[in-house]
Amino acid sequence: MNRQLLLLFTFYVLVSSIQAIDFTYCDDEENFPLKVQQIKIIPDPVVTGKPAIFNISAVTDRSVSGGKVMIEVRYFGIHVHSETHDICEEVSCPIEAGNFVLSHAETLPGYTPPGVYTLKMKMIGKNGYQLTCFSFKFKIGFGALVSES
Repeated sequence: MNRQLLLLFTFYVLVSSIQAIDFTYCDDEENFPLKVQQIKIIPDPVVTGKPAIFNISAVTDRSVSGGKVMIEVRYFGIHVHSETHDICEEVSCPIEAGNFVLSHAETLPGYTPPGVYTLKMKMIGKNGYQLTCFSFKFKIGFGALVSES
């Protein structure tokens, strides 16, 4: 019985430590065809040199057959990184109308300074139409720079 309670408590602590991240749409625009429902980052805070997974749960009212994901990262308001990916590299295409999860994995270099970063993500459809644009903050922990032996 005690072992089951311990396992249940451990599971609760792990699940509760994965919290949804607050986000805002670009330019206060909320009429995009693709709506973000939730963002989760694993681990949170991000650890340099280790994979971090950014899960974006979203819903769309139309089928998306392709396009691109544009990511821009800022640190204290200064542009530090940008990258562009094919949407179909991040989620199975075509994306049918309804709910889906875009999952982006990133391993930050070990020399990345700790602190709070802002990530802005735009998704552009094949036809050049903006599907969504949003930003959120994520943290790289201070203990992340300590190397493991």
